Amino acid sequence: MRTYPNPGGGLARALRLLGAVVLTLFDLPVAHAQDRTYLFEVGAAGAYQSYGGATDLGSTIGLLGRVGVWLPLNFSIEAEGSTAGAKSQNSNIDVGVKTGSASLLYNIPLGARSWGFAKLGYGGTRYGSECSAPGARICGTTSMFVAGLGVRFGLSPLLMVRAEGVLHPNRGTTRIPDDPPREESVKFSNFGVNLGLSLMLGSKPVPDSDGDGVLNNRDRCAGTPAGAQVDSRGCPADSDGDGVANGVDRCANSAVGALVDAVGCTQDSDGDNIADGIDRCPDTQTGVLVDANGCPRDSDDDAIADGLDRCSDTPKGATVDALGCPGDEDGDGVLDGLDRCPRTPVGANVNAAGCVQGQPSRQPAAAPRDTAPARTPEAPAPRRLDGAAMVLDNVTFGTGSARLQTGSYLELDSIARVLTANPSLRVEIGGHTEASGSAADDMHLSTLRAEAVRNYLVAKGVPFQQVVARGYGGTRPRTPDTTPRGRAANRRVELRPVAPGP
Repeated sequence: MRTYPNPGGGLARALRLLGAVVLTLFDLPVAHAQDRTYLFEVGAAGAYQSYGGATDLGSTIGLLGRVGVWLPLNFSIEAEGSTAGAKSQNSNIDVGVKTGSASLLYNIPLGARSWGFAKLGYGGTRYGSECSAPGARICGTTSMFVAGLGVRFGLSPLLMVRAEGVLHPNRGTTRIPDDPPREESVKFSNFGVNLGLSLMLGSKPVPDSDGDGVLNNRDRCAGTPAGAQVDSRGCPADSDGDGVANGVDRCANSAVGALVDAVGCTQDSDGDNIADGIDRCPDTQTGVLVDANGCPRDSDDDAIADGLDRCSDTPKGATVDALGCPGDEDGDGVLDGLDRCPRTPVGANVNAAGCVQGQPSRQPAAAPRDTAPARTPEAPAPRRLDGAAMVLDNVTFGTGSARLQTGSYLELDSIARVLTANPSLRVEIGGHTEASGSAADDMHLSTLRAEAVRNYLVAKGVPFQQVVARGYGGTRPRTPDTTPRGRAANRRVELRPVAPGP
C-alpha cells in the first residue's frame, strides 16, 4: 500500500497555538465561573485540524458547534459537529470533511474562575461526497473515537471562553492508486484544537446557606454559626478548644476543661478565680484563698480556710473560733485545745501543759495491760434530715461569742455522720440571733456562728462544698423578743437541706 506522509510541522504548530491561547486567557480579568451552577451549554468555535498521513489531506481551518447538558457531580454530556474543507496534498483535490460525535465530560474546578475538563466520546467522520472522485486518497465515512482535554474561562455569568485539544482515532477506507484503483481498510488519527465561546443557559449563582463566605459547593461544614471565622473549606476554627468558634468566641484563650457560655467566656460561680469546669470546689466562700483546683487552703490546719483565717499560724491542736484564732478560756497563757488543765485559777503559775504544779492533767493515763482502755462517749445515732428546717437545740455559744461550747459536739458529730454518709445531700447552716442589738452586729454575729458550725463539720470530714453557712441576724424570729424565754428561742442554729449545687 502506498502512503503519503503528512507535513511534520502541522501538529507542532497546533500545540504552540493552543498553548498561546491558554496563556493569554489566564491574563484576562475573568469572572468567578466556578461560583455558579450550570444547566445547558451552547457553543461555537473555530477549529484547526491536522489529519493522519493515510488521508493525504493537508491541515485546515473549520467551524465547530456543540450543545451540552450539565449533570450532577460535575459531569456533562454534549453533542458536537464540525465542518472543514481540505485538499489532497498530491492531487490537489478538494475534500469536504464533516464530523459528528457525542461525548461525556468530567469538569474539574480550577481555582474560583475556571474549569478544566476531560472528555471521551464516539462518532464518525465523512470524507468527501463520494468515493469515485479521481485522485481522492480517502473517501466515505469512518468511525471515530474522541479523547480530549480543555479549559473554560468565565467572561461573564453567562459567557465563557472554551479552548481544547482533541485526538480523533479513525478506522476507515483508503484508495490505493493502482491500475485499476482499489480500496483498503486503514487506521489513523487526526488531531485538532479549537477555540470558541460557550453560552451557559440556565446558570445560577451557587448559594452560601450559612453566610460564612464559602459557597455551598466548597463548604465542608454547613450550618456554621454567624460570625465564625472559617478556613477555605468553610469549617470554623476553635483555637482554645472550648467548642465556640473563633470569631464568635470573645475569650479566645479559655483554659482547657473550663465551662464557657455561648460567647466562649468562662464562668466562675463562686468568684475564686478558678473557672467552672476546672474548679473542684465550686461553692467556695467569698474571700477564701484557694489552690489550683479551686479548693480552700488551710496553712495551719485549723479547719478555717486561708483568707478567712485571721490567725494563720495557729499551733496544731489548738481550738479556734470562727475567725481561726485560738482561745485561752482560763487566761493562763496555754491555748485551749493544748491546755490539759482548762480551768486553772486566775493568776496561777502553770507549766507548758497549762497545769499548776501538782495538779493532775486531764490527759488519760495509760491503761493497765490487763484491762481495756477507757471508753469515750459515742455520738448518738445519726439524725434524719428531711426537707424541713431543723433547729439544733444542743448547739450553743458563749454570750456574744461565736465559739462553740463543748456541749454542742455530740449533736454536730451526729450531723457530720449523716452528711458524710450522704455526699449528694447539701445543707444550709443558718445562724439566728435575737434582735436586741444593732442589725449589723446581729447579722455579723449570726454569720460567724453559722461559719463556726460549718468549720466544725468540715473538720469532721464533711466536704466544704456540701455545707453553706448563712447569717440572718434577728430578721427571722421564732417568737417575739419581749421575754427572756422568747429571746433565748430566737438565738439558734438551724439546719435546712437545699438543692444540690452545680
